[in-house]
Amino acid sequence: MGKLTLIATAPMGLEAVVARELNELGYETAVENGRVLFSGDYIDICRCNLWLRTSDRVLVKMGQFPARTFDELFEGVKAIEWQDWIPENGEFPVEGRSHKSQLTSVPACQGIVKKAIVEKLKLSYRTEWFPENGPRYVVEVILLNDTALITLDTTGPALHKRGYRRQATEAPLKETMAAALIQLSRWNGHRPLYDPCCGSGTLLIEAAMIAWNIAPGLRRSFPSEHWPEIPQRLWEEAREEAFDAVRDDYPLQLTGTDIDPAAIEIAEANAKSAGLAGEITFQAIAAAKARPQGEYGCIITNPPYGERISNDKEVEKLTRQFGEMMLYLPTWSFFAISPYKEFEQYYGRKADKRRKLYNGRIECQYYQYLGPLPPRKPQ
Repeated sequence: MGKLTLIATAPMGLEAVVARELNELGYETAVENGRVLFSGDYIDICRCNLWLRTSDRVLVKMGQFPARTFDELFEGVKAIEWQDWIPENGEFPVEGRSHKSQLTSVPACQGIVKKAIVEKLKLSYRTEWFPENGPRYVVEVILLNDTALITLDTTGPALHKRGYRRQATEAPLKETMAAALIQLSRWNGHRPLYDPCCGSGTLLIEAAMIAWNIAPGLRRSFPSEHWPEIPQRLWEEAREEAFDAVRDDYPLQLTGTDIDPAAIEIAEANAKSAGLAGEITFQAIAAAKARPQGEYGCIITNPPYGERISNDKEVEKLTRQFGEMMLYLPTWSFFAISPYKEFEQYYGRKADKRRKLYNGRIECQYYQYLGPLPPRKPQ
């Protein structure tokens, strides 16, 4: 088999961040809305599932073709060499989406795709019945502007499910978004980091994993680990490479506070689950009373809004406290994701940079207030 076309799906607004991650892993990329395309082999399916921090899933592109009618959809799917992937006992559910296309009934399209795959496999395995009690291959049909994109999902549960978060506070930040906020900031593992609204600790745990180069997928499994097409030795090789890449030989300066003691208990439990017990300092305290320590640090936070706070007056008060706190931290930088258009007014000045992001389905701005960079150490 030649090179595969792989797709790393990206939350809206994070395509460039996912592409940069792939570039740093050594892949050439092409960016589209909601996804980043790149070429790879079986080993790259393993590596990318283990290493990608901000992508949702790694897909195999199986085919793309015009599909204005059910016949075109059926024939296009049937032309794909499904027997190269799905064994005779493989389970292959079909998921679907349709946007701006003549084929608007997603259930009908799913049925057509399923039927076409079955007909193709009948020819290959010379059988009329498939038990579907073996490895799982989730097929997705995406119809956009009368073009069908057919993919296989190698990831299973989305990549934000790292496996360490045993508990969560109300409206938690996804791990993938937390990693993106860190990567879009100026922070690195040699600088202090403080989250005054740490909730279940996700931002700080993701920061620790980035600083120590811990692959985010190390603590979980993937359905493609059970695919006979991908030799088990490739998964073992990719995991061994990831274990060898960990560099935990320097102390971290990570602090999280939250006004809710129950949230702090959850954060500590999650940090322990991630193998980071004792590496992050958590404390139940109001943001207004916190005094971050050190120079040239970063505050990165997802302050409460929507379900997590009762009214705009509380948002205004908390944001003003952030602005006042930074007056006493002249060497620090401040980063916050918020949907409130008055954030800069409450904070006390315009952000140096803003970036539109979607936290779930909520349109937000990532407000960035940039302090001085640490002085360079003499060579």
